Amino acid sequence: GETIGEIPPGLYPGDYLVPVGQALAQEFGGKLLQMPEDEALAIVKDRTIDAMMAMIREDLALLNVHHDVFFSERTLHADHAKKIRAAIADLTLKGHIYKGKLPPPKGEKPDDWEDREQTLFRSTAVGDDMDRALVKSDGSFTYFAADVAYLKDKVERGFVDLIYVLGADHGGYVKRLEALARAIAGDEVKLTVLLCQLVKLFRDGEPVRMSKRSGDFVTLREVVEEVGRDPIRFMMLYRKNDAPLDFDFAKVTEQSKDNPVFYVQYASARCHSVFRQASEQLGEANFDRNRLTASVASLSDEGEIGLIRKLAEYPRLIESAALALEPHRLAFYLYDLASSFHGHWNRGTDNPDLRFVKVNDRQLTYARLGLVQAVSDVLTSGLTLIGADAPTEMR
Repeated sequence: GETIGEIPPGLYPGDYLVPVGQALAQEFGGKLLQMPEDEALAIVKDRTIDAMMAMIREDLALLNVHHDVFFSERTLHADHAKKIRAAIADLTLKGHIYKGKLPPPKGEKPDDWEDREQTLFRSTAVGDDMDRALVKSDGSFTYFAADVAYLKDKVERGFVDLIYVLGADHGGYVKRLEALARAIAGDEVKLTVLLCQLVKLFRDGEPVRMSKRSGDFVTLREVVEEVGRDPIRFMMLYRKNDAPLDFDFAKVTEQSKDNPVFYVQYASARCHSVFRQASEQLGEANFDRNRLTASVASLSDEGEIGLIRKLAEYPRLIESAALALEPHRLAFYLYDLASSFHGHWNRGTDNPDLRFVKVNDRQLTYARLGLVQAVSDVLTSGLTLIGADAPTEMR
């Protein structure tokens, strides 16, 4: 409850921690200062973790991202690391654990290498580059030991298709996790590791400088509040997961072809605009889908045929993107479809014979409206899968 003035060097001064400190001061006053340090730190740690997890859930909810389960590594270390010990015991029974020395690694030594006899996972027998240490010299478990228990927990919960999403700096974990899955479950589970690059924030082409230690950074909530949910969801999927993403605040809000989310949503709005114009010019409030699709044989222009071919790719595109765990394929496809539609629209601007509505030829008009409806349906379906809106108009 006391004011200490400037935050000492080496501590995090981020504003996001201020409400946590205020809540602790209101609840405990100066009592924390009177407690033994380990007891006080345990209270502060628990309250801070709860507050940070609540903030993370709230921020993710702004993007309509909801996790069914948040798994805490602390549960693996509870009861004298009961789950970790059980997982290692299980691997021991299968012959995957032994006592031995690791050879000194070439180049830079990993954090868990020690020149002594230790408890090792025989991961080279199941596809890894080197065996892995499980117990440190002080008797505590290595990070990898917790990975053993965590993967075993996934399998015991009945999952057979395991997807690990890791930062690109964890590329060295791929083989060891794959080896671990083989040792624990053999061919009964499929483990896939996806490595993701960081997002770099820019404003008008200039990088946004951030540092956690100085407390100078942009939160997800701030980005959502500035540009909205749809640009973030779309742009996050507009790059393959292992490719760097440069997110420019100015670019994702500008109304141009260079802004993919605007370009795709504008195509959706244009589709609805065509039907509004058709209703006015033809005097029909609603159009029967069966009548529209029945006239499709009337379409013969190269732009129309190109759109039909592009639309025909959609079902297989969705299947391949799902099987390959590559949702960026959908974002790319939607941009290409929108580009084809905008291009055909512009041709109609220059050539009246290619316009969607021809009052003196209803059969051809219905066929073209059927094509527009199909484009609208696919854009709506794709944007919905991405988690973005398919607007009926844009102002």
